[in-house]
Amino acid sequence: TPTGAIIFTGFRGNNGATDIDDGPNGQIEYAIQYNPNDPVTNRTVVVGNTLSGDIVLAERLNYEERTRYLVIVQANDRAPFAANKRTATTTLTIDVLDGDDLGPMFLPCVLVNHTNDCTPITYHASIPELIQPSKLNPLEVNPPIRAVDMDRNIQPPSDRPGIRYYILVGQPSDYTEYFSLNTTTAEVLLLKPVSRDRYTRFTLKIKAEQDNGHPLPALADLVIDIQDVNNQAPYFQFQSYQGYVSEASPVGTTISASFNLTAPLGIIALDNDIEESKDPMLMLTLEDFSSVFGITPTGLTRFLRLLKPVDREMQMSYTFTMMASDGVQQSTRVTVNIMVVDANDNTPSFGAVSYSVNVFTNMQPGETVLQLTALDADEGLNGLVTYEILAGALGDFIINNRTGRITITPGIALSVGRSYALTVKAADNAPEIQRRSSITTVYIEVLPPNNQSPPRFPLLTYNVEVSEAMRIGAILLNLQATDRENDPIIYQILSGDAQHVFNLSETIGLLLLTKPLDRETTDHYRLIVTASDGHPGGTSTTTVSIVVTDVNDNDPKFDLTLPRNFSVEEEKANLLVGQVRATDPDADANGQVRYRIVNYPDLFNISENGSIFTAVRLDRELRSQYDLIVEASDGAVDPRRTTITLSVQVTDIDDNSPEFSQKTYLVNVPENSAVGTVVLRLRAVDADLFSNVTYRIKSAEASKLFFLNPISGELSVLQTLDFESLAGMGMGATYTFEVEAVQQSGTMPPGLATVTIRITDMNDFSPVFSQPLYKGLVAPNAEKGTVITTVLATDQDPPGTPASLVRYRVDEVQSPYSGSIFDVEEDSGRVITKVNLNEQPSVTFRLVVIAFDNGEPVKDNQTLVEITVLQPSRIPIFTEEEYRFAPVSELAPVGKPVGSILAAAVNQTIFYSIVGGNARGDFQVNNQTGVIFTAKPLDYESVTSYELRVQADSMVVVMAQLRVPSKTNTAKVFIDIQDENDHPPVFTRKLYIGGVAEDAKTFSSVLKIVATDVDTGNYSANAYRLIIPPSTDGQDSFVIEHYTGVIKTAMMYRNMRRSYFKFQVIATDDYGKGWSSSADVVVSVVNQLDMQVVVSNVPPTVVEENKEQLIAILERYVQDQIPGAKVVVESIGPRRFGDGFDQEDYSKSDLMVYAIDPLTNRAISRQELFKFLDGKLLDINKESQPYLGEGGRILEIRTPDVVASVKKAAQAVGYTEGALLALAIIIILCCIPAILIVMVTYKQ
Repeated sequence: TPTGAIIFTGFRGNNGATDIDDGPNGQIEYAIQYNPNDPVTNRTVVVGNTLSGDIVLAERLNYEERTRYLVIVQANDRAPFAANKRTATTTLTIDVLDGDDLGPMFLPCVLVNHTNDCTPITYHASIPELIQPSKLNPLEVNPPIRAVDMDRNIQPPSDRPGIRYYILVGQPSDYTEYFSLNTTTAEVLLLKPVSRDRYTRFTLKIKAEQDNGHPLPALADLVIDIQDVNNQAPYFQFQSYQGYVSEASPVGTTISASFNLTAPLGIIALDNDIEESKDPMLMLTLEDFSSVFGITPTGLTRFLRLLKPVDREMQMSYTFTMMASDGVQQSTRVTVNIMVVDANDNTPSFGAVSYSVNVFTNMQPGETVLQLTALDADEGLNGLVTYEILAGALGDFIINNRTGRITITPGIALSVGRSYALTVKAADNAPEIQRRSSITTVYIEVLPPNNQSPPRFPLLTYNVEVSEAMRIGAILLNLQATDRENDPIIYQILSGDAQHVFNLSETIGLLLLTKPLDRETTDHYRLIVTASDGHPGGTSTTTVSIVVTDVNDNDPKFDLTLPRNFSVEEEKANLLVGQVRATDPDADANGQVRYRIVNYPDLFNISENGSIFTAVRLDRELRSQYDLIVEASDGAVDPRRTTITLSVQVTDIDDNSPEFSQKTYLVNVPENSAVGTVVLRLRAVDADLFSNVTYRIKSAEASKLFFLNPISGELSVLQTLDFESLAGMGMGATYTFEVEAVQQSGTMPPGLATVTIRITDMNDFSPVFSQPLYKGLVAPNAEKGTVITTVLATDQDPPGTPASLVRYRVDEVQSPYSGSIFDVEEDSGRVITKVNLNEQPSVTFRLVVIAFDNGEPVKDNQTLVEITVLQPSRIPIFTEEEYRFAPVSELAPVGKPVGSILAAAVNQTIFYSIVGGNARGDFQVNNQTGVIFTAKPLDYESVTSYELRVQADSMVVVMAQLRVPSKTNTAKVFIDIQDENDHPPVFTRKLYIGGVAEDAKTFSSVLKIVATDVDTGNYSANAYRLIIPPSTDGQDSFVIEHYTGVIKTAMMYRNMRRSYFKFQVIATDDYGKGWSSSADVVVSVVNQLDMQVVVSNVPPTVVEENKEQLIAILERYVQDQIPGAKVVVESIGPRRFGDGFDQEDYSKSDLMVYAIDPLTNRAISRQELFKFLDGKLLDINKESQPYLGEGGRILEIRTPDVVASVKKAAQAVGYTEGALLALAIIIILCCIPAILIVMVTYKQ
């Protein structure tokens, strides 16, 4: 309800207060009193008329803030003396009704900081990628999209607007191809599957608005995430991993990636279904040694940990496979090798606590006395033993610190009978603090010379690796021994070669290969070899260890005892088909078997253990059997391969609906076809096995006219069909209905096809002319194309059908000469001259005209046209070919003569007529006198001139209902209309709203008034003047330019903010001498506290050029909240920025605006204006794009410079006061010690 409106008249007459006194003592006045229980009521309403007690609204109401007011109304009499006045009061209850002033809001609404504004809401939905819309729609949105009208109590309920939902904008830009929003239910629908490879998220801006033309929209965000489908198998970053762990590591130690144990071994398994930066939450399993090692269960990077202690001397390394699974699919296996790093946990140990040895006096220096060996199971320096004689050698014996060989010191002669006790230490080479050692005692006794020493091999044990591909006869080893006496030596193999694979040369000790090696049969030989010099006790032995190494000489072999014929059900993926197994007796990688699908790798997968799975959903209808070739290969660099062929049968399920050979059928059926006529043979095929298809018509209406054989699919006519009858009954001549094919024993939906039966008209009727004979007259010199007469034929076949379309032609067989000079227009039937005539008068031509239709078959009919050439004397002749009359006033009364036309003919009475250019019937002609006069009121603004075509005919011809147009009896008449001042000016608006700044200079332009006048010339030239209520000082507040309509300031308006001026403007046409109209003008006084600055990234010139369009856009969004509001431009300039807004950027612009509320005639508050515009910045930019140019946009809505400067100045004052206060405190604190010092000094 607008302010100033009367809202209560209940106190009028006898309905209000009464006073039985007489005179002024009985006259009653009304006033509103302050109500302490409702303090604002005396500001909200006032008494408009104190005598009648009418209650007038003084402030705008807001139902959302308050719904009821309790107004205390006082009635008092008009006694002359105030002390004698008597009063009475009553309480008037005013209930505020809800109105449509608020738009919808999205739910749920979380209020912002105890205000009435809702926190912007974002709805969320997620869908699996590539899912079909039919399996998902509508989308599940959290929370459900719902908006309610904030006007909750509009009465009656039928007036409450509905809410419509729309998607405003979105990213990606082609979101409309994928999603739609139901405008009434707000259900989100998926239109087509989304690939996550292309899009992972859609961000949509949705809008809810009222459907009553007053939208007041609300906005919310909708985020739709595309979920990944588990269609990718997990995989490891690397095919193999190498790790290290110290044998001294405690349980829980993380396996290291380097030998020096500095960095942990990180294992990363990924899944392309999950973003690489996220933990795919895979399950990693160890297929061996799971009791020794464990893997961390979560994290993008996993780590192996030690579950129980390891001992390098027991096992030097651990090799196992590892697999990752996402619960559905498994990765290929990777190999992990963990090497146990040695720790110095073993002490070198001798074979005995002490040793006894005899030496001979004839032994040579350097000759071996004793070979000591201390064993250390550690490796590297920890296992490298160093020997040292600690005591007892007396300089006669030395020991090799590496080999432990004790020899006689060079230059020493041993004495018979002497004995020694050597203390020998064996120590490893670990760091000093970790070093371990042991000692033994060697007892040596010196004996007389001995000439019976046996031959000696250089080594006690020989280790040889021989490839199983080694050729026969190859020398494997030289086992030559030495005999101190140089006796001949005999070599032989004592044991270990039962198959006689090797041969040992008896005299020179060469070990040869005599038979082929086969590692798969025997992979190790241990030969005991002797060397003998033939003397008793002259035999020594050594051990030869031969390891046969593998070559890749075996193909993998499939286990042919396993099945080779399998079956699998269609339409299911990841199904187990069967298993194959192949073995390879070769060693290491040469014996590791891998499997591969050779011919259908996209359809089938095979695991490392030979299990075959379907990779996709098979379709039996595409292929029912596969000959699957599986290849097994070993792990050699040049692998050996074997293949096996498996037969896979795809078993059928009912997964297909019957399909018609066509989706649509169009059949033309002639009308009157006999009952039972087969018009169409339908055929549908079900791709599933053992299908039994039957047919039926879905429409009950079509079943009355047609019969569909359920077995054969033959569609036949059930009753006689008559085209004209059906069309006349409104049933139409085309039937479209659906037929379905049903699989009797199946579960799939029936197959559908659309059948259109078009009943074709059989052309039952021929065209019929309206009369059997047509007559016409023609001038002897008629020009080509002259219309003589018109023939007409009709056809009773149904309108709109080809059979009802009538056309015309001349029968040139029956009318050969007449047909050469006359013709008939095919569509209109007008008979015209075919050439320029030059015929003798009084000659009659007979022209046969045929009317024919377009039916099947074509039917026709004919008529006769007799054309007589008129005597020239009977054809009137106009005195002029063109007549031009004086202009006629548009205000001329009906019947006013305009001018006369004149034609003459010998002995003929002339008949005048207007035959063209008078479609509106504005003029008539006197048939006998030729005077043309007005027949209707004229209007210059509608038609400014006329061009009439008149014809003069002989009365005899007219009486015969014939006309003879020719050059001489037709003429043109030109009539111009004279404009008159018959329209008042019309203002472009009934109310003009403008604003003026407090600091505006005198004669500054405020706004321009525009009035238009449809009259022309001076009649449309307006003069303007103002009617302004008189002011107290007699000074006019505004003036107007007389002819431009620009209103300008006529005074200063300082300190008048929130004031307004209301006056009238008068426009008078004909430069102030004619018609007048008036309009109201409201000018509100404002300053920069009422303004906002619209900042854009285009130069000020662009904004100036498109000012009207941009302001119209801004005004529209303000009017969405305050109907009728007016946005006014204060200034346009370069963008101001910087600390004090003292810098200017001419590549951008500042547009300063304010808005006037038409209800209050005052400026809308700066905060409200900011809210109206900033909240719609996205929409405003979208509409402004055509005017700001490519890349142009509004950057922000900000406070004007002056307002910001005032705030900063206030802030600066605050800082200065704070600084002065701090300085005062510092001075006081500094003075206190000085005062104390003075006091102490004074006392002293």
